[in-house]
Amino acid sequence: MAIAAAANLGLVLFDLTYVPWRNFWLQGNIPIPLTHQVIAIPIPQISCQDSSAKPPRQTQESFVTCLYDPVKGIEYHPDTQSYLNAVERLRQQVNQKGLEAGLQSAEVQATLADLRKLSAELITSNPFESVGKSGTLEKIKNRMRDRVSDGRRSDVSSADAFTLFWNTPHLSPQTWQQEITWFDQSIAPLIATNYYRTISENGEFTNNFWALDAPFILLFALEFLARTFYISRRFTSLNWLDAMIWRWYDMPLFTPFSLFFPPLALLRTIPTAIQLHQANIIDLHQINAQVRQGFVSAIAEEITEVVVVQVVNQVQHSIRQGELTGFLQRTSSRRYVDINNVNEIEAIAKHLTQLLVYQVFPKIQPDLETLLRHSIHSVLNQSPAYRGLQVLPGIGSLPSQITERLVSDITQTSYNSLKAALEDPKTIELAIRLIQNLSSTLASEAQRQNNLDEVQILLSDLLEEIKINYIQRLSEEDVTLLLDQTRQLQQIARKS
Repeated sequence: MAIAAAANLGLVLFDLTYVPWRNFWLQGNIPIPLTHQVIAIPIPQISCQDSSAKPPRQTQESFVTCLYDPVKGIEYHPDTQSYLNAVERLRQQVNQKGLEAGLQSAEVQATLADLRKLSAELITSNPFESVGKSGTLEKIKNRMRDRVSDGRRSDVSSADAFTLFWNTPHLSPQTWQQEITWFDQSIAPLIATNYYRTISENGEFTNNFWALDAPFILLFALEFLARTFYISRRFTSLNWLDAMIWRWYDMPLFTPFSLFFPPLALLRTIPTAIQLHQANIIDLHQINAQVRQGFVSAIAEEITEVVVVQVVNQVQHSIRQGELTGFLQRTSSRRYVDINNVNEIEAIAKHLTQLLVYQVFPKIQPDLETLLRHSIHSVLNQSPAYRGLQVLPGIGSLPSQITERLVSDITQTSYNSLKAALEDPKTIELAIRLIQNLSSTLASEAQRQNNLDEVQILLSDLLEEIKINYIQRLSEEDVTLLLDQTRQLQQIARKS
């Protein structure tokens, strides 16, 4: 389906650019600005019907324009095509009768007179205007004036230039081939680019692109219905309409823009790109990241400010309404619900204490002894009496031995005391009673009105300060830099 969407988007782009680029599709020429030179790109030619000729005849024309001109209602313009037909008739007459005799024949003279008349009508009626190609006529007139006046364009009018060109003195046996070749290369291609476009019943130019677009629209509509139906069955929380809204970006694919405003069909770029990305034909992860960063950076600060301020305001409101008092009262008065006959706080505290005493303390005991030893030595070294004992013969090492014994006794005694406390049920009972009494006393004292009012005022003021300072810091923070740091952390996490 992604390939079909890409093909349809390509057809839409071709249709929208066909009329402006028709000159290229007709002749395969890319003009170089400010020069008369062109870059020629060969386009295959096929036999195409010329209904303007009398009688109609087959001509060789670009296969693109021959096949697509009918879609846009484009036909040969009768005036400009009659002009080119007259030139072709003149060439055939000269070739049939010979160069010298042909140029003097009555048939050739009549054709030259016809060309002079057609040239005057071409200038006055401007058949290029109806399709916005008046600039092409100006280019034709300027080139013709340059040709017959040796570059002195201001010396001759465009009508006189055509009259001089289609005249026997200018088209002599010596100059015929050169001049007719110049016309075929410089003027005839410009005249051939003109066309006539039919008008539909709605008053607009004929555009039958809908006939080419309709099969794609039908295909995409059926695929959309099938896909959304599958989504609605896969996710039970979604109905069919919800699934359609979920896939809203697929709707431009089957919307018949060609019937009312064809340029809107370019919206199909979005679902086409998404489908190509999902089919792993193109990679849009980088673009998606940049789009999300731009979107998030635009609204992140506002959303964060609103959320934080709203939360702080709700907490302030609750405190001012006395809900803190009600919470403390409910906490102290309501019966605690025990679901497993286990005091979890007591069990957790006991487990952590045992872990600290039996597992952690023995491993950190050497480091603890080193720290105590260093501390004791530092204090004793500041004493003159201790320094004096160290220099006495026979007892110089005694202070160090006393220090080592002291450190060992302290750590070992502490460890043994902790173990004994953990193994003594009475100690555990007294500790639990202390904690329970502390929590109940704290709750009851906190409910006293003078203490509670002061705490509420302080909490409200603290939240107000937090709110003001947070908003100030957030406004000074560059959200784009935060997003960049976040993306770098995500990249590091993916690599690890």
